[in-house]
Amino acid sequence: MNPVASANPAPRTMTLSQDDLQAAVQDGLISAEQARQLWSRWAVPGAAPGRPGPQLARGPGFSFTNTLYYFGGMVAIGAMSLFMTLSWQAFGPWGLAALSAAYLLACLKVADHLKARHLPVPAGILATLAVVLVPLLVWCVQHALGWWPPGGLSRYSAYHTQINWRWLSLEFVTLAAGVVMLWRYRLPFMVMPIAVTLWYLSMDLAHGLMQQGEHWDFKFMRDVSLVFGIATVAIALWVDARCRQAQEDDWRQDYAFWLYLFGTVMAWGGLSLRDSDSELGKALYCLINLVLVFAGAAIGRRVFTVFGGLGVAIYLGYLSHRVFGDSLAFAFVLTLLGLGVVGLGIWWQRHEDQINARLASWLPPGLRPRSPV
Repeated sequence: MNPVASANPAPRTMTLSQDDLQAAVQDGLISAEQARQLWSRWAVPGAAPGRPGPQLARGPGFSFTNTLYYFGGMVAIGAMSLFMTLSWQAFGPWGLAALSAAYLLACLKVADHLKARHLPVPAGILATLAVVLVPLLVWCVQHALGWWPPGGLSRYSAYHTQINWRWLSLEFVTLAAGVVMLWRYRLPFMVMPIAVTLWYLSMDLAHGLMQQGEHWDFKFMRDVSLVFGIATVAIALWVDARCRQAQEDDWRQDYAFWLYLFGTVMAWGGLSLRDSDSELGKALYCLINLVLVFAGAAIGRRVFTVFGGLGVAIYLGYLSHRVFGDSLAFAFVLTLLGLGVVGLGIWWQRHEDQINARLASWLPPGLRPRSPV
C-alpha cells in the first residue's frame, strides 16, 4: 500500500446548492450569516466573505419538510377563512372579532419566534395566516358596529366565492395591513394574500362600478381584469428589479413571484376572453403571446412563457381549424402541429443558455435574470 496515497487521498467533488445551506441553517448547524458568506465565497471564486452573492435568493424547494409546512399552513388558512364563521352564532360579532384578533397576534408572535430561529418557511406561513385573518376581523367589526352595507351577504365564507362590491372595505384594509406586515417580517410567502386580494379587488371593484340592479356586464368585468392584470405585472416588474438590486439579504428574495402569477392570470385571462371577429385582431393576440414567451425567457419568469405558449397554441389551433376544419387532414395537421411544438422545445432546450443570454442583454440591468442557483 502506498503510504503517500493513504495520507493524501484523492479529493472528491461535491455539488452543493443554496438549498443545502438553507437546510443547514434550519438544522441549526450554521447561522444565516455564515450561510450567506459561504455562498458568496463559493459563487464568486476569490470573493471576500462579506461580499454579497450575485444571486437573487430562490424560494424554498419542495422538500418533504416544506411540503408538510405548506400543507399544514393551507389547512390552517382554510380553517381561519372558510370555516371560521361556523362560530358566528356561538360567539357573535364581537366574540368572533376578539377570537380573530387573538389568533392574529398569536400567529405574529410565533412567526417572530420562528424567524429568530432561522426557520423562514414556517415563519412566512404563520405571518401569512395573520394577513389572511385581517379581512375576517374587519368583517366582524363592521357587523358589530352596524357599518356593513345593507343587502350584503351574511356569511364570511362568501368572501372567497362570490363577487360583491361590499367586500371592497375588507380588501383595502387587507392590502394596507399586508404591506405593513410584509415590511415588518420580509418573508416572500406573505405576498401571496396580497396578490390574491388584488385579484379579488379587480372583480369586486368592477362589480361596484357597473352594477345596475342585478345586471352584469361581462365585457366590462373582462376589461377591468385586463387592466388590473397589466398594473399588477407592472408592480411585479418594479418589485423584481428592486429585489435583484437590493444589498440587504432580507430584500434579495423573490417577492415578485405571486404578483407575476396572479397578474399574468388576470391580464392573460382578460385578453383571451376578448372575442375578435378580425383576423388582424387574432394575429395581434398571437403576437402578444409570442412577446410573452420571449419576455419570460429574457427575465427568467416561466409564468410568462407558459401562458404565452398556451396563447400561441390557441391561435395555431384556430388557424388549423380555419384552414383544415372541414378536411380529413385536420387530425393529422393537429398531430404535426403538436410534434412541431415538441421539436421546438427540444431545440430551445439545447440553446436555452445562449437564447436567454441574448434576450437578457437587451434588458436594463435590474431585470436581467441571475444565474440559476
